Amino acid sequence: MKSEIAIITGAAGLLGPQHAEALAEINFDLILLDINKSKLNTVENNLKLKFKNTNITSFVCDITNENNLKKISKKISKFKNKVTVLINNAAINPKMTSLRGRGKSSMVENYNIKTLKNEVDVNLIGSFICCKVFGSLMTKNKKGSIINIASDLSINAPDQSVYSKYEKIEKVKNFKPIGYSLSKFAIIGLTKYISTYWAHKGIRCNALALGAVRKNQPAFLRKNIIKRVPLRRLAEENEYKKAICFLSSDDSSYMTGSTLIIDGGRSTW
Repeated sequence: MKSEIAIITGAAGLLGPQHAEALAEINFDLILLDINKSKLNTVENNLKLKFKNTNITSFVCDITNENNLKKISKKISKFKNKVTVLINNAAINPKMTSLRGRGKSSMVENYNIKTLKNEVDVNLIGSFICCKVFGSLMTKNKKGSIINIASDLSINAPDQSVYSKYEKIEKVKNFKPIGYSLSKFAIIGLTKYISTYWAHKGIRCNALALGAVRKNQPAFLRKNIIKRVPLRRLAEENEYKKAICFLSSDDSSYMTGSTLIIDGGRSTW
């Protein structure tokens, strides 16, 4: 199979390296984007050690900076192989532990509008700009798959009571920020819009709604979430790799405008 290129934003985040591995395993070359230079370099070096025959290029960038992305796109357009996959993975997703010590944080009553705008800028507007810039690049070849990383919180509102040891919303001190919910719900709308806008040019666009991944959460929080998941556990980091491969490949050639939900069944309750 001739190598094609996949672009992954937020490549140095929690699941970015997993998405990259999944596509390297099925012979994609990789372009990694992230705002954190140090972490991005580490991810790139680790991938190059593991996938010696894969061409891997990284760019430090802010996905809300359209001019920056256009410059990157111009460089990419000169590559021998063509971009056929874009994974919009970059997002601001505050960990609840990072909110400790701030009193009652992320309450709607005192939510900082600058914070809200920043979250929407990265999670939604940044994803749109990437669709605009890199999707346009794919339309020239009349082939492409855009994967917008959504969340189980793109489907349902957060159950804020999980953030209390006693599962009582009255006792919650650190709420899941509304900016995350707003932007992740909107990602589904972006997916549907792009899927119909460019379908005639061979571009597919789907969302992947992921459940919580096990990663150093406080024990009480894991326990509370697990109670709400029919499979009675959180996801492992590598459990979404096959879904990424499916959505990136011709195996999903008749799928567009859809949301693939993989959340252990949480959204069914």
